[in-house]
Amino acid sequence: MKSAIKKVHKHVRLDGGKLKRVQKALGARTETEAIERALDRVLSEQEKDEIVRKANERFFQSGAKIEDVFEKL
Repeated sequence: MKSAIKKVHKHVRLDGGKLKRVQKALGARTETEAIERALDRVLSEQEKDEIVRKANERFFQSGAKIEDVFEKL
């Protein structure tokens, strides 16, 4: 079950130009929406990085050998 989202009110100092570029890049209607979307992307990327890190760890622990059949490595 999803827990209720708790919104908090924060006062931050941000680069206005950067915020506008992010807003445009993400297609956000408001600055708040832009920040929310950017935070969601960062969290999503972190989750993907963790999955890849664990997969790499399992691969190396498996002892599988990589053969460079094209002699490029």
